Amino acid sequence: MASSHITLTHLGFATADGRTLFSGLDLAFGPTRTGLVGRNGVGKSTLLKLISGELVPRTGSVSISGTLAMLRQSLAPGDGETVAGLFGVADAMATLALAMKGDATAEELADIDWTLEARLEAALARFGLAAGPETALDHLSGGQRTRAMLAALVFAEPDFILLDEPTNNLDRDGRDAVLTLLAQWQGGAIVVSHDRELLEAMDAIVELMSLGAKTYGGGWSFFAERKAIEMAAAEHRLDAAEQRLAEVERKAQATRERKARKDGAGRKSKAAGGAPKILLNARQGKAENSSGTLERVHARQQADALAETEAARVDLATQAPTVKMDLPSTGLAAGRSVLTAREAKVGREGRSLQGDGLSFAITGPERVALVGPNGVGKSTLLATIAGALPLVSGTLEVHVKAVLLDQQVGLLAPERSIRDNFLSLNPKASENQCRAALARFAFRADAGLRTVGTLSGGETLRAGLACVLGGETPLLMLDEPTNHLDLDSIAAVEAGLAGHDGALIVASHDRAFLEAIGITREIALRPG
Repeated sequence: MASSHITLTHLGFATADGRTLFSGLDLAFGPTRTGLVGRNGVGKSTLLKLISGELVPRTGSVSISGTLAMLRQSLAPGDGETVAGLFGVADAMATLALAMKGDATAEELADIDWTLEARLEAALARFGLAAGPETALDHLSGGQRTRAMLAALVFAEPDFILLDEPTNNLDRDGRDAVLTLLAQWQGGAIVVSHDRELLEAMDAIVELMSLGAKTYGGGWSFFAERKAIEMAAAEHRLDAAEQRLAEVERKAQATRERKARKDGAGRKSKAAGGAPKILLNARQGKAENSSGTLERVHARQQADALAETEAARVDLATQAPTVKMDLPSTGLAAGRSVLTAREAKVGREGRSLQGDGLSFAITGPERVALVGPNGVGKSTLLATIAGALPLVSGTLEVHVKAVLLDQQVGLLAPERSIRDNFLSLNPKASENQCRAALARFAFRADAGLRTVGTLSGGETLRAGLACVLGGETPLLMLDEPTNHLDLDSIAAVEAGLAGHDGALIVASHDRAFLEAIGITREIALRPG
C-alpha cells in the first residue's frame, strides 16, 4: 500500500451542457488521508469519477499506482440485489453453498474460498450491520446501505479508497466506524465530505474551486483558520482597491474640472483680444496636448484600478459563502397547536417500527430533533406526518401546513426548472418573490432556469431548500438536510434556520448542525 499514488496532469473536463469544471488541473495524492472540499457543483464527485475511470477527461491524464475502490454518495439497489452482489461475490457464495451441500463439481471445489462467508460477515460486523450475504439491499435503510457499501469497500482490500460523503445517513455508531476505518487505514484515501469531525482527521485538505485547487496541510481546524486569514486578506485587498479606484476617479474629475475652468478663461481672454492671436492659438495647442496626455494617464490609471478591483472581487468571491438567507415569516403563533400524536405507530407495508407507538405534541415554533439509530424509522415518521405513508395505528394529526424535504428531494420535479418548481410549490408567489427566494440560495438570474435533473446532489438539495423556505411553511420537516451541502451552504442554512419562526422537525446525525439551529428538545425513536 505504501507505494500507492494518484497523479492528475493538466486535467480538463466539461459537463454535458458544456460547463467547464476543470481546466489544466494538476494534483497529486499519496498514501495519506486527503479531504476534498469545495462548493456544491464545483466537481468534487466528478473528480472522483475521473480518478476511478467512470468518466474520461476531455484533456490531460490520470495516472494511478495500485488498486482503487470507491464509495458513492448513494446506492439505488435493483430488484433482488443482495449484499453478496454488492460485495461482488454472489457467484462465489452460490458455489460455496453447493459445496456445503455436496453438490459442487471437482473444478468448482478447486476454486472455492472457504473463508469467504466468514470474511464477509466480519466486514459487515465491523460496521455494525446485522445482515448476511442474502439480505436484500432494498430492505435496508439509507444508513444501513451506506454501512454495507463501506464493508464492501474494506472487503476489497484496495491500495486507495475514494469516499464520496461517507458519513451521509449514518448514525453515531456508523460515523464512529468511518472515523475508526480512516484512523487505521494504511493506504491512500481521498474523502469528499462536509463532515467537520471527519475532516479534522485528515492529513491534508484540498479545496476545489472553479479556478483550480489549493492544498492545505493538516485537518479541518487548520484549514478553517487559514481560510479565515485568506478571507480577511481578500476583504482588505478589495477595500484598498476600491479606495484606489475612487481616488483615481476623484483626481480625474478634478483634472477635468480644472481644464473646463481654464478653457472657459481662455475663451474669455481670446474674446477680449488681450493677447496676439498667434500666441493664444499656441497656448491653446499646448494646453490641448497637455490635457490629452493627462486624459490618457488618467484613463490608464482608471483601467488599472478597475482591473485591480475586479481581481480583488473575484478573489473575495472564491473565499466568501455564496448563500445568504433572510426567510419570510410563517406567522405561526406561539400557542398554536402544530402536531398531535397519540400511540402512533409508523411503518411500511403494515409493519410497525415502534412497539409501543409514539405520543407527543408540538406547539408553536418548537424545534424538535428526531434521534435514533439507522433503520429505527425517522424517515418513515417524517413521511407519515407529510401524508406520504399511511399510519399503521394510533392517531397523528397535523394542524398546520407541513412540508417535508426528504433525502432525495422528491418534492422537486427533475424535468422542470428550479423556477417552475418554486412557483408550483408556492402558487401565490409572484415572479419577483420567486427570483428573490432563489437568489438567497445562489440561484441568481438564469441559474434559476436550470433543470433540476441536471443539478449535482448538493445543488438539488439547495434548490429544494430554496423552494421550501421561500414560501410560507408553518411546519418544516427536514430529513438529513446537510447530507449534500457544502460547508459554506451549511453555515448559511444554519444561520437561516436559526431565524426561521416556524416549527421544525429535523432528522439529522450532525450534532453541530442541530446545536447551531437551536433544537429545543429531542424525540428518541427506538426499534419496535
